[in-house]
Amino acid sequence: MDSKKTVIVWFRQDLRIHDNEALTDAIKHGDTIIPVYIFDDRIFKGTTRFGFNKTDKFRAKFIIESVQNLRKNLKSVGSDLIVRIGIPEDILFDIAHTYKSSWVFCNRERTYEEVKVQDALEKKLWSIGQEMRYSRGKMLYYTQDLPFPITHMMDTFTQFRKEVEKVVHVRNPLPTVDFNNKTFPEAIDTGKIPSLKDLGHDNFVQDKRTAFPYEGGEDAALKRLQYYLWETKAISTYKKTRNGLIGDLFSSKFSPWLAQGCISPKTIYHEIKKYETQHGANESTYWLFFELMWRDFFRLIGKKYDKAIFLKGGIKNKVNPNLENDRKLLNLWIDGRTGIPFIDANMIELKLTGFMSNRGRQNVASFLINDLHVNWQMGASYFESMLIDYDPCSNWCNWNYIAGVGCDPKANRYFNIMTQAKKYDHNGEYVKYWLPALIEVPCNVIHRPHVMSTEEQELAGVRIGYDYPRAMVNLG
Repeated sequence: MDSKKTVIVWFRQDLRIHDNEALTDAIKHGDTIIPVYIFDDRIFKGTTRFGFNKTDKFRAKFIIESVQNLRKNLKSVGSDLIVRIGIPEDILFDIAHTYKSSWVFCNRERTYEEVKVQDALEKKLWSIGQEMRYSRGKMLYYTQDLPFPITHMMDTFTQFRKEVEKVVHVRNPLPTVDFNNKTFPEAIDTGKIPSLKDLGHDNFVQDKRTAFPYEGGEDAALKRLQYYLWETKAISTYKKTRNGLIGDLFSSKFSPWLAQGCISPKTIYHEIKKYETQHGANESTYWLFFELMWRDFFRLIGKKYDKAIFLKGGIKNKVNPNLENDRKLLNLWIDGRTGIPFIDANMIELKLTGFMSNRGRQNVASFLINDLHVNWQMGASYFESMLIDYDPCSNWCNWNYIAGVGCDPKANRYFNIMTQAKKYDHNGEYVKYWLPALIEVPCNVIHRPHVMSTEEQELAGVRIGYDYPRAMVNLG
């Protein structure tokens, strides 16, 4: 075997064959291509600082589906996918040593835990004269195209948008790879893709009420893009509907696929532009691009500030002494037992489906921080565990933002929960959807059931304090 022409492609959060720079570069440089995905024991079987599963069942299932689809798509172009469970830096080193590869190609990750793994693998590869070759797989923009170095990255989104939006071109997506004349090691054991049981979770039936009734994988992502833009034209009303709470069309739902790299942001952007040429541009089509810019902004903040986004003082290094690690209050919040229906409905949705609307996320985060005075890191850690669309930079930077220790000139982002509930769930449809104990409560008191008299509670078939908890805090 010609060692100069054997290369490994390490798939991470880039589970696709379209617009995949690492895979494209590997094919340019190698004759024998070894694609690999590793279910890292520390991510799939480990726990967070606060004791939550780092990857709970909802995201684990989504990733399993995404890896299955990646293997199928690689086979369709004449290759295959090696799958292992364990420690990536050890497994990849063993494969590199055994097959005498020249390089390991991967799309670079930027957050602390991922960088530690990259660095450990790079060090091990150096010991046998092999190298890592990094590419860019997560962002809309290329960092080298930005009009400033990362060290000079601005700390507010508005400044970032003004500096970048009109100046930097979004590159075209790379074409789907062609494996013609490339070989795959015949004798290698491709490995079994693990089940949920293998990763420590029981099988489950998806709750039919979920706002994200989709599976993982590149095929499903591209199908959703086609559906959301071309079949339903829902993108044309996105700005009006994006704060919705029920159903699958109030928002794009691209985030889980983006988080695992089943679809690239460049692909979404250029499909939006194509849509605009045929159906017209408006505030809504722009707003989806706007959200992709936010995603890039948070990733660049994560790169600039490194571990700070995970620390209690955030990027401002300003710890709020009033926030405590109160496990009792945290558990009531997690279990949807706060007695504040709008909060509880959102938390129950997350607990039963692994998904929650953006509007819901902002409200439950504000409530935990500003009303319960619980350390925001505990909430962010729970989200890390549960969310199907967990992305380190997006999750932790958003929590920084709400806690007032991130990219926002304001001291904090306080949400008046009652105002928010009445505005976005005026008749309590969402609350009743997830809290069936309140289904007969009149709309005028659905967000404050504790104000009902004993007689009114009897008519509504609910006893506050028994069937549904009393409010933990007085929100009016």
